[in-house]
Amino acid sequence: MLFRALAVLAVTTAAAAAHGHDSHAHEQSILANDEITVNLDVREHWMRVAIQALYDLVSPCPFSAFGTAVVNHTSSTGPGELICIAANTIADDGNPTLHGEIAAINNCTTVLRDSDGPFKLSPEETSQAWKHLSLYTTAEACPMCATAIRWAGFKEYVYATSSETLMESGWPQMSINSREVFRRSGMVEPSTAILTDVLYGETDPLFSWQFDSRAPCPAGCSRRVQGEACSPL
Repeated sequence: MLFRALAVLAVTTAAAAAHGHDSHAHEQSILANDEITVNLDVREHWMRVAIQALYDLVSPCPFSAFGTAVVNHTSSTGPGELICIAANTIADDGNPTLHGEIAAINNCTTVLRDSDGPFKLSPEETSQAWKHLSLYTTAEACPMCATAIRWAGFKEYVYATSSETLMESGWPQMSINSREVFRRSGMVEPSTAILTDVLYGETDPLFSWQFDSRAPCPAGCSRRVQGEACSPL
């Protein structure tokens, strides 16, 4: 099995050694793991796969442009191996938890467990597989998704557009961002490295038009009537 053969990377938490009343005793470092060496062009490639997931699964200009790709960088096949893609499907499903990251965890679980698929993992093997995988998402995860990423134990969490940029563009956000969730998750092992702002120049425009009728539409979309939402051409 692919994941049986993978070497487990040693990823440590930044929990303080002392277990007294230190308020920082269970904080996790949010810096990228020095053991992980992936070139920026490879990072950008996989972020573009997360962007493409929007086109493939929803439309060129979905209102909730939160796309995700989950990648195995420990694979020996080139820049990595795509496990699954996902996108925010709340508008289609009505399930309020189906943000892009949660949908990706669900989709990848199905892929990894599929008895006719390439991996054929058992439930136990699937639960151990996440620590070898990197999650790429077009925007910073909300607290719910950040918590799910930590409980899954992903090796890496890579995002493009920040929650601050989302708020500046009019998106309602909870007052705790994913970096704070990670800082407070030191008791959860293994820890997860964060890489921020990867290809944000291409993702920020995906979130700029929804609350600003003057903002340009993403490629492949237009406002058929001035002031209306962007829609595919």
